[in-house]
Amino acid sequence: MPWPSILFPPRPRQFRGQRWLNIALRSTHLVGVAGIGGGYLFTLPQTAWEAYWHLCLTSGVALSLLYLWSTLAWLFELKGLTVVVKLALLSIAIALPAWRAPLFILVIVISALIAHAPGRVRGYRWLRLPGMPEHPC
Repeated sequence: MPWPSILFPPRPRQFRGQRWLNIALRSTHLVGVAGIGGGYLFTLPQTAWEAYWHLCLTSGVALSLLYLWSTLAWLFELKGLTVVVKLALLSIAIALPAWRAPLFILVIVISALIAHAPGRVRGYRWLRLPGMPEHPC
């Protein structure tokens, strides 16, 4: 099987129970986001929200790995690029504590815009590589 077919299957790979795993990971991720939000917005000590940070990071990585396993094309769609941008903004927030609240709010706004955008917007391919299926997944 040639590598483009492995990385970019014509139809995204799926397994039984994947939808429920996705829902569970997203729910866990939102709990983490809420905890981080409390810490960032109310300038609580890191010990008060650090467990939520780990929960959010772990569930976010698991979600990303699930999407990448389905098809690497996810990374080259607006929804995948948005995750990379949000991680960059949150990294800046860690480095610059004075900017944590506004950057966190920006990440929430970006998340809401992309999550509720039409599928053709979320699936917009910002880069096409050889072997990628023509249509967004």
